[in-house]
Amino acid sequence: MTIDPPPEPTPGPEELAPAPSADPVARTHGARAAFRRWRRTRPFWATVWTALGGFVIFFLPMAPLGKILQVGVGGIAGMAGGVVLMAMALLMLLLPGQRHTAGVIAVIAGVASFPLSNLGGLFVGMVLSVLGGSMAFAWLPEKPAKRRGGLFRRTRPADVSVGSGTQ
Repeated sequence: MTIDPPPEPTPGPEELAPAPSADPVARTHGARAAFRRWRRTRPFWATVWTALGGFVIFFLPMAPLGKILQVGVGGIAGMAGGVVLMAMALLMLLLPGQRHTAGVIAVIAGVASFPLSNLGGLFVGMVLSVLGGSMAFAWLPEKPAKRRGGLFRRTRPADVSVGSGTQ
């Protein structure tokens, strides 16, 4: 009778993961690389511009009375428009599949802020939100496949015998 040695225990998840580096520069580089990979899977810059435009439109009506053009219903509409724009920015960031809807709503809310909220946040908020909404609508989640051969690729005709003389 033979006795086989016991099988080696399988390593747990903590044993499979690489040991954390003691070097803070390496940890920072790894964190930046992870953030960069995550950022490329969603319309990040469209979110930044839309949220910044919503922030400007939201907080401009809260400025002192001497610095804004109109207070009242315009101020409330401006705050509501800013909240809608910031919500669309959050939607773009968290649900990139809904970027078309959020982008269109952001552009509409940005243009609507022009008559509703102190000339669209003195034009800055309106321009930023329209820019962000347009970028969200145009964003593609992955690069298209590269074409082989370039733009002026020659195609060879089918193998046809020219002038063979037979009919």
